[in-house]
Amino acid sequence: MPAEPDRPRTPLYAMVKRELLAAIASGEYSPSVPFVTQREICERFGVSHATAVRALNDLAAEGVVVRRRGQGTFVAERAGPAEPSGQPGASQQPEASEPSDRAARVERGRTERGRAERRVACVLQTSGPHVSAVLAGAEAVCAESGYRLYLRYCEGDPQREAAALRDALDDRVSGILVYPAEGRGDLDAYEEVRRSGTPLVMIDRYRPELACDAVVADNVAAGRELTVALIAAGHTVMATLWDETEATSVRDRLAGHVQALREHGLPVRPELTVLRRYRELPEALRRERLAELLRGERPPSVLVCANGFVLATAAEDLLALGLQVNGDRGGDLDLAGMDDAGPFDILPLTAAAVSLPSWELGSTAMRLLHRRVTAAGPRSGAGPRSGAGAGAGSAPRPEPELLVLPVEVRTRRCAPGHLRLVGPAVQIETHI
Repeated sequence: MPAEPDRPRTPLYAMVKRELLAAIASGEYSPSVPFVTQREICERFGVSHATAVRALNDLAAEGVVVRRRGQGTFVAERAGPAEPSGQPGASQQPEASEPSDRAARVERGRTERGRAERRVACVLQTSGPHVSAVLAGAEAVCAESGYRLYLRYCEGDPQREAAALRDALDDRVSGILVYPAEGRGDLDAYEEVRRSGTPLVMIDRYRPELACDAVVADNVAAGRELTVALIAAGHTVMATLWDETEATSVRDRLAGHVQALREHGLPVRPELTVLRRYRELPEALRRERLAELLRGERPPSVLVCANGFVLATAAEDLLALGLQVNGDRGGDLDLAGMDDAGPFDILPLTAAAVSLPSWELGSTAMRLLHRRVTAAGPRSGAGPRSGAGAGAGSAPRPEPELLVLPVEVRTRRCAPGHLRLVGPAVQIETHI
C-alpha cells in the first residue's frame, strides 16, 4: 500500500487501520459477516503479518471488532466510524468529540468482554521475522482459547516496558506475555504485576532476579552445538561478535560456546570470546576492530555472530575490508549464526546457523499463560494495583516454570544453495 506523501511518518499499521475503519464506516463490513482476515489484509495492502496483526489488535482493543471463538473476527455491534489515535486531521468529527467517542468505544468493548477477563497484553521490543513468528504463535493460541490480544512495542526501552506493564494492569488483563528488554529494567513494575496476581510469562529470555514463568530456546545448546558443528567442519579458531550483552539468552550462548571449546581441547582466548557489542559501534570503529582481530598471529577462520543482524553487518564490513566470505569456496573466512533472526535467510551465507523455534516460543508461552489464568480463576473486584491477587485467602502461587525448547543447527549442506560474497566491488556468486 503506497505511503501518503503528506503524512510520511505515519506507521504502516496505522495506515492499514485507517483504511479498515473507512471500510467499516462505508458499510463494506457488517456485524453479521466475518471481518477481513490477517492473510487478506496482507494480500490487500501488501504488508507483513506483524503489521496486519497489529492493525487488527488495535481495532479489537478499541472495541471496533470482536473475536468470537471458533467463528472469527466480526465488526462490533454499533461500532461507528473512527480514526486511529494520533492522526491529526484524520477524523471528520470535531476534535472535541473524538476522545469521548474513543472512550465510549473502549468502554463498550470492556463491557462486552466482562471486565476484560479474556484479554492478554503482549509486550514486545521490536519487530522482525523472529518476533513476528513469536507473535504469530501466541496469537494462534489466543484465537483457539478465546482471548483478545493487544500489543505494545517498546523498542528496547525499559521505561516504556514498565509503562506497558502498568497499563496492562490498569486495563485489568487476564495475563501478560512479555519479551523483556535487555538489562535489569524496572523491577518495580514487575513487582506490581506480581502483587496484583496477574499471571505473566516471559518469552525468549528471563530475568534471574525474578521468580517468574518463562519460555526460552535452549541457548546453551545453541552455543555448544553450533561450535561443535564448526569444529567438525575444520574450524579451530573462532571469534564471537555480539549485539546485546545483558540478556540471559546471550550469556547462555556464550557459555555453550566456551563449553564446546573446552570439551574439544581448544583454547578459550579472551580476545575471541569477550562479550562486547559489535553491531551498534560506529562503522569506522567496527571495521578497525575487525581488521585488528584478523591481523592477529592466529586469526579466526570463522566469525560466530550473535544473530542474523550481526551477521549481515559483519558481511558488509568484511566486504569493505576487501575480504571474501565463504571459506570452503576460496573465501578468506566463514560466517556462522547463533540464531537465524535477521533481515533475510542467513543460511546460504553461513557455514552453520542455529534455527530458533520462534513460533513454538510464542505458542508455548501462551499455553502456559492460559494454564495460569485458568488455575487462578477470575480476579476480585479490587483495583488493578491493589495487590488483591496476593492477599489473604487467595490461591497459593504455583512454582514458576522455565520451559526450554530445543533448537536445530543447520549447516551449509542443508541449504539448497549457498552464496560467496566477494569484495571490494560487491559480487554475489550463487552455488546450487
